[in-house]
Amino acid sequence: MTERLRLFIIKISFLSILIGQFETVKITIDDRLLRSEEKQSIFNLKNDVIQFFISTEWSDTYNDLNIPLHIQIVFEGLTAKGNQSIFSCQALFSNGGDIRFFDKSVQFYYNSGTNLYYDPVLFEPFSGFLAFYAHLIVAGIIDTYEFKGGNSSYEIARDIALRGSSSDYKKGWSARTTLVDNLDRNNGLRKARLAWYIAMDIFKEGDIEGTIEEINLMLDGIEESYRDLGRDFNTQYFLKANSEKIALILSKLNQSELLKDMKELDPDRREVYQNALESKLE
Repeated sequence: MTERLRLFIIKISFLSILIGQFETVKITIDDRLLRSEEKQSIFNLKNDVIQFFISTEWSDTYNDLNIPLHIQIVFEGLTAKGNQSIFSCQALFSNGGDIRFFDKSVQFYYNSGTNLYYDPVLFEPFSGFLAFYAHLIVAGIIDTYEFKGGNSSYEIARDIALRGSSSDYKKGWSARTTLVDNLDRNNGLRKARLAWYIAMDIFKEGDIEGTIEEINLMLDGIEESYRDLGRDFNTQYFLKANSEKIALILSKLNQSELLKDMKELDPDRREVYQNALESKLE
């Protein structure tokens, strides 16, 4: 058991009231391409989605994650399919940190006034779509407490994607199946993510040797991700989101060699690490 996981378990053991996985949900909706009557039909969508994420239990093991969720939905139009009106849109999901998913091919129907809920058996395109990304984000966060701790959430997301692929609303689900498969098998990123969050925790506690050890493990994970998946977007986004903090900590720890290693592993942000190196020399 990692120290980060141990501290997390101690923390939740003292809570008398368990809090859901998503602490806040902020949604931005762009409906400029919809007609006025179509805009009226999604008037309650924002509140319905917020309630859906906050009221659903996404993990029966990790109850106090308090994840901030950011969603952007850009509506592109409305088409008829049988008796249903089908919305087409693009969507962005993020935890406001180093997890971000962009989906450019979304289709669903939405009936205002009907409560959204996730049914693990009966596939429904909109709640299934939202639940898919909820589980991906929850999996990524749980991985920061325990190596491969997010496995069960990835499995649920994969099951949703497979059911979506065999449904009448299959658009985009093949790509989502590939996405969850790539995230699940990206052991390098999963190792790097856990090591980095442990490093930040023990750095605050003043454990210099332990911090350096964990950052070395993070670098090993990034190298493994490159070997297995090439320049995977999710690995690159993890580096992009954390590069300045990585550079700052390594600079404070006088780790010039590790800063040089980061320049090679993260060439898109070489300047960040080079600036940290130069600041050490001043």
